[in-house]
Amino acid sequence: MYIDLPEKRYYGIGEVAKAFKVNTSLIRFWEKEFDILKPKKNAKGNRKFTPEDIQNLKFIYHLVKERGFTLEGAKTHLKEDRQKALNTFEIITKLEDIKSQLLKIKSQL
Repeated sequence: MYIDLPEKRYYGIGEVAKAFKVNTSLIRFWEKEFDILKPKKNAKGNRKFTPEDIQNLKFIYHLVKERGFTLEGAKTHLKEDRQKALNTFEIITKLEDIKSQLLKIKSQL
C-alpha cells in the first residue's frame, strides 16, 4: 500500500477515499467502528481528516485489507497493544518507502 497525499492540514473524505482506492462509505463506516478516527467536521458536516487521521487510516487499512483482520480483531489489536503495533507499522511503512526509492534509483541507472 502506498498512499500518496500532498502535505496538508486537512483532507476531504473524497481525496482520502481516492488515495486508499476505497469508497467514501467505507471511510465513514471505519470512522464509526474505530475510536481512533476522529475527523473534524465543518459547519456543513463535511469531514476534514488530519495527517494523524490519515496515519490511523493507513494502520486500519493495513490490518483489515492487507493482513486480513476482522473488524473485531483489528479493534482488539488496536486496544491491546496499540503502541507496539503502531511502532511496527511505522517501521514497515518506512522500509516500504525506502524500497520504493531504491527501486526508483535502480531504474534510473
